[in-house]
Amino acid sequence: MRLSLWAMLDLHVFLANLPYIIFGILGLFLLAQLYYILFVYSKLSRYQIETNQTETDLPPLSVIICAHNEQDNLREFLPSILNQDYTNFEVIVVNDFSTDETPWVLQEFDKQYAHLKIVDIKEHIRLKHGKKFAVSMGIKASKYETLVFTDADCVPQSDQWLKEVASAFRPETEIVLGYSPYFKKRGLLNLLIRFETSHTAMSYLSYALKGDAYMGVGRNMAYKKELFFRNKGFAAHMHIKSGDDDLFVNQNATAINVNIALAPAAIVYSAPKTTWKSYYKQKARHSGASTIYKKRHQRMLGTQLVSAVLFYLTLIAVTIAFPTFWYVPLTAYLLRLFAQWAVFTSIYKKLEVKELIWWLPLVDFIYYFYICINGLFSRKKKKISWK
Repeated sequence: MRLSLWAMLDLHVFLANLPYIIFGILGLFLLAQLYYILFVYSKLSRYQIETNQTETDLPPLSVIICAHNEQDNLREFLPSILNQDYTNFEVIVVNDFSTDETPWVLQEFDKQYAHLKIVDIKEHIRLKHGKKFAVSMGIKASKYETLVFTDADCVPQSDQWLKEVASAFRPETEIVLGYSPYFKKRGLLNLLIRFETSHTAMSYLSYALKGDAYMGVGRNMAYKKELFFRNKGFAAHMHIKSGDDDLFVNQNATAINVNIALAPAAIVYSAPKTTWKSYYKQKARHSGASTIYKKRHQRMLGTQLVSAVLFYLTLIAVTIAFPTFWYVPLTAYLLRLFAQWAVFTSIYKKLEVKELIWWLPLVDFIYYFYICINGLFSRKKKKISWK
């Protein structure tokens, strides 16, 4: 069947304008990315860090750590928690049915530190529980209203950590979000992990400053006990094994009840995963929890991720399909990169990963595709481990 003259003309016009249509699509993805960089992340870039080394009117604290087979980490890192320079605090370690030497390690610490409290959870033949149950037991055992959370494989950068976290509470504050990077090691995996952690922190801290907090990390966060019980703890998402930190924040944060603690002394470092398999499992847990974030947060995070992936894909497609217009994708790429450098340089200094700014062109590309692929596959997984 022959095409009519008008149809042929329409096709010719369409093909003639095809490059400009695709350039327009590329421009849309670029604008979406520039919005996040210049209008969201810039809030953290402009944020002025305040330090607090005094203890005037600071509340007593209950530090809660859940441990499952963490004998080595407890030996190495628990003293840094127990020896914090803070007048009135307790440290609660929930031993969640550890089968290693954890009970004996804790008993030795218990002899040395009067402010250490141990909560033992025994295995039940018919009751299978996750970390949320252990966290709940730690909260119920606490005697103070202000709760601070971290993990057994974490170490505060300073003995002033608790002072910085406590001083971030204001009269209206019920949740304080901290930052917990991973130790720097050699290799591409560690580079990707530290980039992903800093990017995640940049996002949730920026949105907290924007008055729309959507998550936090349990390695370094705090909230009021009254908030936990008023909103029935983890009841709304107890069926999700992960989410004791990010889902709790997502469901309980308001425009005024969240503050951040980002002074250098408030940073808590953590031991990173050392294999791609373990990192994949970790990201699978996080991906599972994000599926029940508030709808507006799912849309926001989805738009950020998808626009970045499609920006790169369109960039590659334009470069291959229209090589004579090479300057168009190059300009788009450089605009985004220079905007990132302008905003991220200050942020990376705050997050103590300033060397990552030079790796940005490489790691940014790898990160988005890895997270996207990981999320697609991990959502099909049904079994998720305790931690």
